Amino acid sequence: MSTADQRAGGGGSQFLRAHLPLVVVALVIAVAIVFVAQDRWRRGALFFGGATLLAAAFRLCLPTARVGLLAVRSKPFDVGALTVLGSAIVFIAATINTLGVG
Repeated sequence: MSTADQRAGGGGSQFLRAHLPLVVVALVIAVAIVFVAQDRWRRGALFFGGATLLAAAFRLCLPTARVGLLAVRSKPFDVGALTVLGSAIVFIAATINTLGVG
């Protein structure tokens, strides 16, 4: 298979392989959006916080070249910021009073 054939036919799979951590996080966020759209805001917020913590885990465990677009700043900053944000979202979603709404 020539290089032109690889570029024409394998573009989507090559992008998916190169950005797999971002795609996984985006899929979890999509699940969170579905929950929120169905008025399951607490469950959606938990999934969104989980996606943020998953992004922090990917950033911590994978090399910078492998995490793709999840690498924004330095690794310690990214992991710290994502961990604090994800933990805060999960904490707030888990502890907020539902006021009689499930």
